[in-house]
Amino acid sequence: MVSEANLVHSPAEAVAWAALAEIADPEIPVLSIVDLGLVRHIKATGSDQIEVGLTPTYSGCPATAVIRGAVLTALKRAGFSDPNVIEVLVPPWSSDWLSAEGRRKLRRYGIAPPAQAVSSPRALWVSAPVVACPRCDSQATEELSRFGSTPCKALYRCKACLEPFEYFKCI
Repeated sequence: MVSEANLVHSPAEAVAWAALAEIADPEIPVLSIVDLGLVRHIKATGSDQIEVGLTPTYSGCPATAVIRGAVLTALKRAGFSDPNVIEVLVPPWSSDWLSAEGRRKLRRYGIAPPAQAVSSPRALWVSAPVVACPRCDSQATEELSRFGSTPCKALYRCKACLEPFEYFKCI
């Protein structure tokens, strides 16, 4: 999926993208909301007005309100007098929207990025995916718990280096 962040924008939209790229995800602070693919669009609606479309990672995500507040604050600091933030619920967020840089950041932080895209939610229930260790790249890993520190992560252990790590689930 092509991120709108990589497309040509008006000067105002470019300022807004840059401001939002500085907002860390509250649950995984190594990632920005742009890295996560949460920012679906930015549209200049006037000389100092901007509209931002945000997609939550999942319905009921506790970070959604915090992210919305951070977006409004960042846009006002960037000079937009009355920013408008709307929720974009269709299509729903997918872990496929993580940027390549976001995946690299996760791995460097010690969290395994999503292993593969899934075409059906049922595929998520069948069996645990083969996940490479973010520390040593071994695929000799085992799932310890489908539930990690946040609903979007699972807990794994590497059988090669014996280190535990979190895996950012495919959604």
